Amino acid sequence: MELSYYPGCTAHSTAWEFNESTHGVFQTLGYGLSEIPDWNCCGGASAHNLDHFVGLGLPARNLGIAQREGRDVLIPCAACFNNSKKAEAALAENDEDGRKLQEVLGFTWGKGVGILSLVDWLERPGVIDAIRAKVKKPLKGLKLVGYYGCQLVRPPGLTGAGSWENPTTMERACEAVGAQALDWSYKVDCCGADLGLTHGDRAQTLCTRLVARAKEAGADAIVVSCGLCQANLDMRQGGQNVPVLYITEVLGESLQVPGREKWWKKHIVDPSGLFR
Repeated sequence: MELSYYPGCTAHSTAWEFNESTHGVFQTLGYGLSEIPDWNCCGGASAHNLDHFVGLGLPARNLGIAQREGRDVLIPCAACFNNSKKAEAALAENDEDGRKLQEVLGFTWGKGVGILSLVDWLERPGVIDAIRAKVKKPLKGLKLVGYYGCQLVRPPGLTGAGSWENPTTMERACEAVGAQALDWSYKVDCCGADLGLTHGDRAQTLCTRLVARAKEAGADAIVVSCGLCQANLDMRQGGQNVPVLYITEVLGESLQVPGREKWWKKHIVDPSGLFR
């Protein structure tokens, strides 16, 4: 099975290890990822604050390209995923914004394409079974909490999240590779990533509290599926020394994906000791 792939800007910069581990896990499981050609930035958190139409137009252009490619598109970055779902809603609604987007961008939104986050992909029939069947190193004894943050699940009418207050998909994936997934009450709280440059003290407060609650739950590490959440929690945790791992890094270690040791070097809190 092959999917189109929209990496977003962070995958080729600050979240390099997210990109590499995603490709490694997909290749190991026999899933193909084909990066959509000539993609552009989705606009992040800033475009829609500057211009509503530009905020929709940037991700809509990418969706038009994905539609031409004719495959569902995987979008690992939570912010890119959320922005793309906003553009999809405008295109599907075919209201004034939707018609203008299609006119300006020069395409007609027909049946469209499926837009998948990594969490959505893990929910697809057979994926977790395929992961379980490929385990080479069970992560027995490793205690993890899943952290989803804001944009993978909210608003549920937009993201399509079935359980937006208490999602459990990443936990089930962790359990499939032998780790222990712990329950906690903070998995969909905001980490304040978008405040990092303008209100760093507030982001620091949010992240420090989240990491403290993960430790309180008994976690050895926090598992995420968002480049901004990972960077924010990794560097703003107030010296608590809790590794923050991408779900694809956890899977990659268990599947023994080649080159995974390079991923750990991108982390501020070194996670390599977890796997010894």
